[in-house]
Amino acid sequence: MRTMTKALVSFVTATGMAAGGLAAAGTSAAAVPERTPAANAEAIAPLAVNNLGLSTKDAASLQGKYLRHYGYTGALDGLLGTNSWKAMQRLLRDTGDYSGTIDGIVGPLTVKALQRYLKRWHGYTGAIDGIVGPGTTAAFRRMAKVT
Repeated sequence: MRTMTKALVSFVTATGMAAGGLAAAGTSAAAVPERTPAANAEAIAPLAVNNLGLSTKDAASLQGKYLRHYGYTGALDGLLGTNSWKAMQRLLRDTGDYSGTIDGIVGPLTVKALQRYLKRWHGYTGAIDGIVGPGTTAAFRRMAKVT
């Protein structure tokens, strides 16, 4: 009787393990995530544009009036992307307002430098805090509209 009990327990254990393995295989097959196609550069590029509240018309004006003198060679398309912001950083460096890396990233250092420049030349009255608010965007629009 004892041998039969051991055999029965072994059989039940083996059956349970096999059933559990099959159940796990079924759920793991169901959990395979759906593949999505990789994004291409054209789909991502517009996300790199940061006009800081400027219309495309005003941004194109800024590209032509200011940024051409600081190494911007792209189209006057009104989309302030990495190359536009590199030129802006060069402008701000040359005026003594920016000392960071010329990387085209519109981070707090770039915004603070822009705010210093706007305070001196375009009526910005807010804090030099690296945060783009309504005062920064209004002064930036004034800068873009200067003839």
